[in-house]
Amino acid sequence: MSETGAEVEARADGRQRLLSHLAMLLFAALIAGSFTFGALAVPHLAPAPLNAVRFVLASALMGAFAFGVARRPFAWPRAPWRFAVMGFLMAIYFVTMFVALTMTLPVATSAVYTLVPLMTAVTAWFIVGQRSGPPVLVSLVIAGAGAVWVIFRGDLEAVLGFDIGRGELVYLVGCIAYAFYTPLLRRYARGEAPLVLSFWTLTATAVWIVGYGLPEIVAVDWLHLPAVVWWVIIYLAIGPTAICFFLIQFASQHLPAAKVIAYGYIVPAFVIVFEGAAGHGWVSLSVILGALVTVCGLLGLALVRER
Repeated sequence: MSETGAEVEARADGRQRLLSHLAMLLFAALIAGSFTFGALAVPHLAPAPLNAVRFVLASALMGAFAFGVARRPFAWPRAPWRFAVMGFLMAIYFVTMFVALTMTLPVATSAVYTLVPLMTAVTAWFIVGQRSGPPVLVSLVIAGAGAVWVIFRGDLEAVLGFDIGRGELVYLVGCIAYAFYTPLLRRYARGEAPLVLSFWTLTATAVWIVGYGLPEIVAVDWLHLPAVVWWVIIYLAIGPTAICFFLIQFASQHLPAAKVIAYGYIVPAFVIVFEGAAGHGWVSLSVILGALVTVCGLLGLALVRER
């Protein structure tokens, strides 16, 4: 028997959802690398100049790929204010992330990131009317509890005394901005291809960061930076920036916002592995168990049927 049009469409939609899940798994690994590798560069270059050159380079790479390799027609976007808003939110997120890395460890910073899905579930409800059912909310709360345990370094006294570091608080501001960004991707969609959306968002983010950090950018002795800084910038521009922007643009078209951003739950686990493999030391067993709880939250969400 031949398949009906509805069955063909359902199967195609299922493939897109599977690809979206795989895309976000790669997204989580690349984001985790930005915490480990970013920490290598922050002693040599301030957060604003570092992110400015990163986003300018990423925007150029995405533009070359979107309008050159993929041959998408170049045109000024409709309602360009959309990208100004999304770029502003991303600028806040990335600058606060690297400021936080000057104050705290990559594992703790990545744990703060895992609070984003729960915040996104709230913002998505207000912005695009996406309601998360009880199974999703339970998974978010469980994973959020694991994240809090990692943030407080597995110290029950620190949890009870709310002894949280300045770096974690700074990054929390950026994560709140990020929680608004993901649902706005769907709210502001005007039918553009993900590559085009990524290019304009990257460009807007670069403009905001360059404007904010211009005095610091001018003062940097770019010709005498250590080689490690340039290697980190290249990685950040290609992996956690250009590729990740495309991945999240693609996935957010096929998955609910809370589920897209929920892949942040696995970031601390990746960071723990990356930090240990890089010779930066392994965290305590208690912290590892907290990270595993966040991974369980992700698995729980993956088993919940998307709506």
